[in-house]
Amino acid sequence: MLGPVILAASRSDRMRRLISAAPVTKQVVDRFIPGETVDEILPIVRELTDNGLELTMDVVGEDITTPEQAAAARDAYLELIDRLKPLELGERAEMSVKLSMFGQALPGGHELALANVRPVVEAAAEIGTTVTLDAEDHTTLDSMFAIHEELRKDFPGTGCVIQAYLFRTEEDARRLAAAGSRVRLVKGAYKEPAEVAYQQKHEIDKAYVRILRMLMEGEGYPMIGSHDPRLIAIAQELARTAGRKLDEYEFQMLYGIRGDEHLRLAAEGHRMRVYTAYGTDWYGYFMRRLAEKPANLRFFARSMITKG
Repeated sequence: MLGPVILAASRSDRMRRLISAAPVTKQVVDRFIPGETVDEILPIVRELTDNGLELTMDVVGEDITTPEQAAAARDAYLELIDRLKPLELGERAEMSVKLSMFGQALPGGHELALANVRPVVEAAAEIGTTVTLDAEDHTTLDSMFAIHEELRKDFPGTGCVIQAYLFRTEEDARRLAAAGSRVRLVKGAYKEPAEVAYQQKHEIDKAYVRILRMLMEGEGYPMIGSHDPRLIAIAQELARTAGRKLDEYEFQMLYGIRGDEHLRLAAEGHRMRVYTAYGTDWYGYFMRRLAEKPANLRFFARSMITKG
């Protein structure tokens, strides 16, 4: 029940100021967001890839209120891609983007977001990698899927994210699985009303398995975004049943959560991609990580008590 409360706090300027000012906050945030600049994040990229892991990289920040801020977000990704080029990692380091950062919520936002994200997708392709469009709240998804479809005309490897807790997602998955897309399936981390989304964990878990089965049996490339040991085991069984080889799907987990499991899956031959965020506007991302899992909140609360 704490999840919705935390998600509401993620949109509160007062809570943002309170939590950001707490002396211990940065120490805890560093667990999930290991840097604020490209210079700080590149050593993490090298460390993870040296350990047999892959990455999807997110420049955090969603409160875009002007076209100039949207252009700055675009440029931040272009800088990241330029700095990754000498490492020659190819698809081992891809990008994840939220279209809200590219101006999707502004007047004319659909066209603006498409115009801003396209150069990022082009630059990623030039260094041998790709971009995945993150899913946000349900009101943005029709625009996101339309942009995804448009980008795939020239860059078919462009991925997208679908969220198991939304009622619409089974139909979205059916369409995407048939289209040969790269699709990341997550449970969902936004506060959604009961009219559009499952509210109970057991309902979300059952939907996750139904949708994952569709993806595994389809023609696309499934990306399993979960830290849940039970769902990971189910994913492995579904992959075996569907006759998929280890390089025909991948697992994805967040930086800072279940790091030992990242290494275990990679050691077993699975593709294991770590969702690695960096940047200065970390608050919204951080609060959603707390909302997703009670253990994250307990970790933060203990740190506030013992180090604050």
